[in-house]
Amino acid sequence: MHQKDRPLHLSRRSFSAALLAFPAIARAQNALPNATIKINTGRTVGDIDPKIYGNFIEHLGRCIYGGIFEEGSPLSDSSGVRRDVLEAARKLNVTILRWPGGNFSSNYHWRDGIGPRNQRPPRLEMAWGTTESNRFGTHEFLDYIEKVHAEPYICANLGTGTWEEAQQWVEYCNSAEDTATTRLRKQNGRQEPWKVTYWGLGNEMDGPWQMGHRSAEDYGKFALEAAKLMKWTDPNIKLIAAGSSNFNPNSDWTGWNRTVLEYLKNHADYLSLHTYVGNPNNDYYEFLASSLTLDERTRTAEGIIRAALSGAPRDRRIYIAWDEWNVWYRARGSKERGRRILEERYNLEDALVVATFLNTFVNNAHIVKIANLAQLVNVIAPIFANERGMFLQTIYYPLQLFANNTKGKALELLVDSPKYKSRRFDEVPYVDASASYENGTLVLNLVNRHREQPIETEFEIDDKQFSGPVQVSEVNGPDIKAENNFDSTTVRAVERSATADGRRLRYRLPPHSYTMLKAKLA
Repeated sequence: MHQKDRPLHLSRRSFSAALLAFPAIARAQNALPNATIKINTGRTVGDIDPKIYGNFIEHLGRCIYGGIFEEGSPLSDSSGVRRDVLEAARKLNVTILRWPGGNFSSNYHWRDGIGPRNQRPPRLEMAWGTTESNRFGTHEFLDYIEKVHAEPYICANLGTGTWEEAQQWVEYCNSAEDTATTRLRKQNGRQEPWKVTYWGLGNEMDGPWQMGHRSAEDYGKFALEAAKLMKWTDPNIKLIAAGSSNFNPNSDWTGWNRTVLEYLKNHADYLSLHTYVGNPNNDYYEFLASSLTLDERTRTAEGIIRAALSGAPRDRRIYIAWDEWNVWYRARGSKERGRRILEERYNLEDALVVATFLNTFVNNAHIVKIANLAQLVNVIAPIFANERGMFLQTIYYPLQLFANNTKGKALELLVDSPKYKSRRFDEVPYVDASASYENGTLVLNLVNRHREQPIETEFEIDDKQFSGPVQVSEVNGPDIKAENNFDSTTVRAVERSATADGRRLRYRLPPHSYTMLKAKLA
């Protein structure tokens, strides 16, 4: 008989001890992971700016043409706006909408998009390999803004455009003076200025893929002159400088931001940052750790801003605008040219990552004041439409819940959660959390990253008590790869309620879930 096959002999005492120990061993093996979250409504991060729930529409693929705007469709109104998509955008509570790009903006000349639609010149569109009809321009965008109840954010062409072109666009939109440019606006049907507040000083100028790409120093000098002319035209506008979008290993993204702010620190009000994440290696836990990188980059950029403003007046502020962010990796690459491009279909794990990104924006509410998910419809988007109808993708639901509920003050939570190790990070909390407090209402946003196990979570409030039932909204699905489509909605928000006891609430967070808890406090 081989050594390993010999029978095990136990004494009576050893056998009795083993029997007594078995229940404890079984309990340990079956015990669920636990987390504790401590809350104090006086321990705040900062005010949550509603503009972190923004979105983005670009002349790219079917985002505008065939997305929000489809002339002649029975689903559109008399101006060409898709009514079903508009209603979904309203329910998403989009607070600020960025346009016209994106890469498209670096060769967009705004005068091509005004005047009678049938007289506008079609142009070769080199960013995404199509022809631009210019039937959707400044007036159509700002009319759409009024319909969707959002704030407009226009990105000026600092690629192939000029300082004068950027200045005159501000004049056309915002000036009440009697000039040749404002007369042109009135001739095109708009008597009163729109007073657009938010203007981008170009898009992704650090990227070699960008038309008009420059070095940080050359961009800083060029953007400074545009900024001066734009603010002299309307001193009330807010300018967003093109910060880092190129985080490739050989790029100096921190150096880019330092140099740009050296030139623009007295004129820019926001520093734009862009990021896209994905799961090309099908590594769920690594993918779910993506928001830790977002948090690191946010804090690094904040430090660069602080350094740039050292010695400036105390009321001088520059905030961060994450004005392009999303999951994007499937429909990507050199083949994505033409009209039906960047049409990602999202699953549950994508929705969880989106929720963790929103948590990160809330947890950095003191410095992140604008965020624009890219994009609104069809192109890496929460809304997907064709000529017959539309459906809501998985990522729609966390966006909707955050935008409609997480308001007021961001709270600094004390989170004690079990952790796991990923390729990039030694400690990734299974429970990712943020919280807001406004007018007696507490909102907790919680992602359970654990793929298999629920997490028993205890919430403790130091300074107040729960009052009444707790409203629960859970975004989940049968598995992490579950998707929605035109025929079925597998991933959605499900409503239920929970009961708290005084200062404490116990709630079991289901595996691979995003849960929002909303409660009144007294």
